[in-house]
Amino acid sequence: MLIFDPSAKREEESQQLRRTLPDLAGTTIGFIDNAKPNFNTLVDDMAERLVANYGVHSIIKQRKRGASMPAPQTMIDELSEQCSLVITGSGD
Repeated sequence: MLIFDPSAKREEESQQLRRTLPDLAGTTIGFIDNAKPNFNTLVDDMAERLVANYGVHSIIKQRKRGASMPAPQTMIDELSEQCSLVITGSGD
């Protein structure tokens, strides 16, 4: 019997690939819509709550061409320059 372990090997030194936010007030939040049904409805509701309840300054929404396709590098670059936080998600 052959068994494969799909887990990634751990690095000896960990890297922090993300930065933390003390709070969301005054930030710009980005959303990447994966083009599945209902994601836009979910994002609209989340965006409204983030602005009203957490003081988010603005929301930027981008949409991928399809769920199985990665976001174009230009989209990633644009959102990373403009946003404090980017959320990508799934609908259905």
